[in-house]
Amino acid sequence: MAYDDTNIFAKILRGDIPCTRVAEDDHTLAFEDINPARAVHVLVIPKGAYTDWRDFAATATAEEQVAFTRMIAHVAELTGIAEKGYRVISNIGRDGHQEVPHLHMHVLGGEATGPLVDRS
Repeated sequence: MAYDDTNIFAKILRGDIPCTRVAEDDHTLAFEDINPARAVHVLVIPKGAYTDWRDFAATATAEEQVAFTRMIAHVAELTGIAEKGYRVISNIGRDGHQEVPHLHMHVLGGEATGPLVDRS
């Protein structure tokens, strides 16, 4: 999947679309999901143009990778979900149902998230 700089997260990073920021550093932005799936639903994105984990792991600097990982834990602390638990999800590619071609993690919590996969 090629990076598309017209995707919604690229527009948010450029300031073309507003977001409700939760946290930000030089390499990463965390903001509230506009259609939350749980009481807490924050998206964490790198500021670089990375499509998915494979792209990020292969081409992001070590500093960017550390900042991204730490931001996820920071968001859990800021939102008060670190102690009781939370889920971190990244949808990658067509089979993973990735909707936006920009690496992003969903940080979900504030209530029970349910089983990982519905086995019914």
